Amino acid sequence: MDLIAAIRERMPPFSSHIGVEIVSAEPDRVIAEIEVKPELCTTPAIMHGGAIMAFADTLGAVATIINLREGQGTTTLESKTNFVSGAQAGTRVRGETTPIHRGRRTQVWQTRITGADGKLVAIVTQTQMVL
Repeated sequence: MDLIAAIRERMPPFSSHIGVEIVSAEPDRVIAEIEVKPELCTTPAIMHGGAIMAFADTLGAVATIINLREGQGTTTLESKTNFVSGAQAGTRVRGETTPIHRGRRTQVWQTRITGADGKLVAIVTQTQMVL
């Protein structure tokens, strides 16, 4: 089974429910997309900040899992989001997650979320605890 198929099989139900689609996954980078559906929006039809954060949280967790040893797990310890611009309903956003730190007890990831036009929507920095 390839890595992306293995990730899809282990995705939490919530991530699948909101529509996270893994595009590529490597130890140094995870890329995913999500459709900005109306149920993920606030008014006026802009992706809700919580949906943006949930999308980024999924990517940071996936990136950490790829870098864990057998038998280890992870959970989010801290997350910070800078919102830069909105993402309109009916569009797709892309998240690209790269490492800032990969230690034995914690990993820190930065996710850049961009709209279909390439414009920056948000930057999320999160710390994942290694269990």
